[in-house]
Amino acid sequence: MKFSTFAGLAGLVLISACAAASSEDRVLFDGQYFRAKAKSVDKRKTPTEFTVVVRNASASIDGAREAGRFEGTKFCIQNFGSSRIVWKVGPDTEPQNLRISDDKLTLAGTCQRP
Repeated sequence: MKFSTFAGLAGLVLISACAAASSEDRVLFDGQYFRAKAKSVDKRKTPTEFTVVVRNASASIDGAREAGRFEGTKFCIQNFGSSRIVWKVGPDTEPQNLRISDDKLTLAGTCQRP
């Protein structure tokens, strides 16, 4: 076996191992895994304002809320160095006022700079 073939196979195995490790490190909320994504509303005008969309919210509304809180906190820490958030529609919003459409929970907030 040539070295380049061996190196390629070793790299492939390493990538597979990393992918497996990342799925094991997923955070569960109320026993469920939720796909969630936070993004800026408008990076140029209001970079601190963001929304979080949490998929499969019907699996557990409480879990989806906490997954949204987690994703929002991560977003603010990564982009502004602070975990402080002022929520417009957040994880502590009354259930009847939450935005749920097509089984997706949408939260909205503003990161507070340190």
